[in-house]
Amino acid sequence: MLSYRHAFHAGNHADVLKHFVLTRLLRHLALKDKPFWYIDTHAGAGAYGLDAGYATRNAEHADGIARLWTRADLPAPLADYVELVRAMNPGGAPTLYPGSPYLAWKLVRDQDRLRLFELHTTDVDLLGKTFMEAGRRVQVTLGDGFVGLKSLLPPPPRRALALIDPSYEDKRDYARVVEALRDSLGRFATGVYAVWYPLLPRPEARRLPERLRALKEVDWLDVSLSVRKPQAGAFGMHGSGMFVVNPPWTLRAELDVCMPVLRDALAQGEGAECHITVSGTGKTAKE
Repeated sequence: MLSYRHAFHAGNHADVLKHFVLTRLLRHLALKDKPFWYIDTHAGAGAYGLDAGYATRNAEHADGIARLWTRADLPAPLADYVELVRAMNPGGAPTLYPGSPYLAWKLVRDQDRLRLFELHTTDVDLLGKTFMEAGRRVQVTLGDGFVGLKSLLPPPPRRALALIDPSYEDKRDYARVVEALRDSLGRFATGVYAVWYPLLPRPEARRLPERLRALKEVDWLDVSLSVRKPQAGAFGMHGSGMFVVNPPWTLRAELDVCMPVLRDALAQGEGAECHITVSGTGKTAKE
């Protein structure tokens, strides 16, 4: 919905999970010399201030990235993500937080390309300013990212990572995510697709992970983090997940090490837990 502004939630526990997983996917794709495209269906503003404006309303980053900020004992994959955020903050304190496009920009190579979609006119203007000097390597488009994704597949280099990350304030997004993923796999079966989803009490949210896991003849990994036990009658998000189609073979081992650390670091009360489920094995790791 056009009323949604991600700046209110920048750097919270959901961003931490999403962007940690995203950095691992990008790092893996960059291991091969062949170029790839990064496609972001709901790119947002690109970067967010944490010490002024929307982010100060609820200061959600205090229970997110701020809890990892001074940790020197993080596993290497998790420390890599935190260091990328620290690089935006030369003053030492966390005053800026990168959105997914900015993180991707820091991890892609000269031969790679970014294709970014955003429907909010204010945010797309900010996004364009963020990448004003990036040239043809980055294309910012005002428009529906679900439609935009369809128009780009298959990409010319036949390698791509697509992040599908709507706000879900419009309940139709739940169905559109599943539809977009099925359509994308039909057009480009070997792409890497990452779907972020919220853990909420609403029926559509509860059903979405099940609908994603029901995809046939694809390899997938589903990782989720709950920072507290869901409260009866409460509407707020108690966690989130990342569903990855065609995950790199290294991802599971990295998550096995890092997710218990994230669970303990970001817990907001009793009931914090993390789950990792992988297709084809029938096994679920619960921490």
